Amino acid sequence: MSRSNRTPTRPLKEKTSHSRGVAVKNLIKPTSYDENVAPVKQAVAAPAVQRRVVGEEEAGQRLDNYLLRHLKGVPKSKVYRIVRSGEVRVNGGRCQPDQRLVEGDQLRLPPVRCQVFSEEKPPVAPLVDLPILYEDEALIALDKPCGIAVHGGSGLAWGLIEALRAQRPEARFLELAHRLDRETSGVLLVAKKRAALVGLHDMFREQKGDKRYLALVPGVWTEKSLQVTLPLYKYLTPEGERRVRIAKGRDLQSPEVKPAETHFRLKKQYPGYALVEAKLKTGRTHQIRVHLAALGYPIVGDDKYGDFTLNKSLASSKQLERMFLHAASMRCKHPVTGEVLHVEAPLPPELDRFLTLIERHNS
Repeated sequence: MSRSNRTPTRPLKEKTSHSRGVAVKNLIKPTSYDENVAPVKQAVAAPAVQRRVVGEEEAGQRLDNYLLRHLKGVPKSKVYRIVRSGEVRVNGGRCQPDQRLVEGDQLRLPPVRCQVFSEEKPPVAPLVDLPILYEDEALIALDKPCGIAVHGGSGLAWGLIEALRAQRPEARFLELAHRLDRETSGVLLVAKKRAALVGLHDMFREQKGDKRYLALVPGVWTEKSLQVTLPLYKYLTPEGERRVRIAKGRDLQSPEVKPAETHFRLKKQYPGYALVEAKLKTGRTHQIRVHLAALGYPIVGDDKYGDFTLNKSLASSKQLERMFLHAASMRCKHPVTGEVLHVEAPLPPELDRFLTLIERHNS
């Protein structure tokens, strides 16, 4: 199977720049749209009765997930209530929330009052350059730019998946198979079929995929390779921001503690910095960032766990204005064909330039 197919996504009107590593403001078509504008809710009545037939792309998912997707704005508690009360019918019979749907199933949905969303400004995501590394009938491998969240929410009206759907209005199914932090660039898989999505989720859950990242840290890396198995505890700051730390003491009693394993290997030692490869065995939130910080090697440019003095110095001098963390490659079995899929994302120009800068500056 071909490893790389770099045809660009097809935008709605015109193509934007295809240069890599350009700041996000240069990747987005000029617009007055504000990604942080929150939608305004309006209560409207749903149709008296909805009748739906489960299609090929919807088969295999749980009934509750299907309803939550199609009954936008209906409280989750109400969705479960109308299922358990028998108001939702599958092929004329009662059903359970965890029931798996089959292609051709006929659903009857009762009249419900929904919250639909109207926008003060156009809800369509801006035209964003999303380079394609590989694509077939089942999935897309994108080279995610730094600075774009993978999805909207938490004050963001749009993210990468919304932008991709806007560029492909004819696509019946586009879902994220996994996530990357907003500040991280590199390989991101998007499923075009539910079978592919389920297969990829199973692969990640069973830790069968080989995901590798490149990170730059300050100092001298003393070990050629290193395995880190420190558990992680996820929490919220008083300001409501998500953070992760190494679990210890009382943290260990919390259900928010998750086992985590990362394998690190030195790629190249630069004057004052080390480029390391991180191989994930688990996929916890901020895992690489927290593990490296715990080792005394915070990622250069990390605004949550990094060396803030160094970050400020590099940003003010325009040497590096982002976090140096890049999802460089993904190797796994194709979720549909079973063939080996190997996708690589080259280092973005701004990261490559910084490596050249520090090598020349200290030579």
